Amino acid sequence: MTSGTLFCFAHRGYQRSASENTLQAIEHAMELAVVGIEIDIWNIGGQLLVTHDRRLGRLQPGRELITDMCAEALRKRPLPCGNTIPILQEVLELVGDRAQLNIELKGPNCANLFAQEVRAFVIDKGATFDQYIVSSFDQRQLYECLCLLPEVRRGVIILGVPLDLATCATPLKAYSLHTALDFLNTDLLADAKQRGLKNYIFTVNEPDDLILLAEQGIDGVFTDKPQMVLDFNARILASKAAG
Repeated sequence: MTSGTLFCFAHRGYQRSASENTLQAIEHAMELAVVGIEIDIWNIGGQLLVTHDRRLGRLQPGRELITDMCAEALRKRPLPCGNTIPILQEVLELVGDRAQLNIELKGPNCANLFAQEVRAFVIDKGATFDQYIVSSFDQRQLYECLCLLPEVRRGVIILGVPLDLATCATPLKAYSLHTALDFLNTDLLADAKQRGLKNYIFTVNEPDDLILLAEQGIDGVFTDKPQMVLDFNARILASKAAG
């Protein structure tokens, strides 16, 4: 096997052992010694809540839009594992310098508050901006992050194959392009690489896809099965050592 290892982002933590995006799921992912964690945030009444869905019903009881609720009420509704929705500050504290943290801006009006909270955390804790990536489908918010907090790397998430390939990453001074596995395209990947971008693919949960991506020189993956990726990387390294 001559392909390379893949940077592993645990997608919303390790969901096998706790509900997604909870402190418990994140802690369990780090116990596996993953190098990266991915979370989602929404601005709910001036608080950055770590959650994915815009509407209740999948993980929490109800049908309300979360943007119509107050943060305290939303955090009181239990998740399937019995835990509650954390705030970004709690995740920053938990992760510390133990892993790279990819923070996806899911909802509107997150960028300004995100920049304030991350800058304050780094200054207060003597941490480093280098361990964070802020990503989003919302390129306007990513541009706002560039203006407000240029020290944090930006990841552009796309769903599909743009006519101009990875051109959108240039004005954002992006670090990485996050591409959906269903829209894997060699021209897009090559264009991103030529622009100096990391190619990260979401969401990768099958071993044969790992082989395909590694052979194509992909830099990393977002996965619900981090142990699968860690085992794959271990086999790659063992093969090279035996080599």
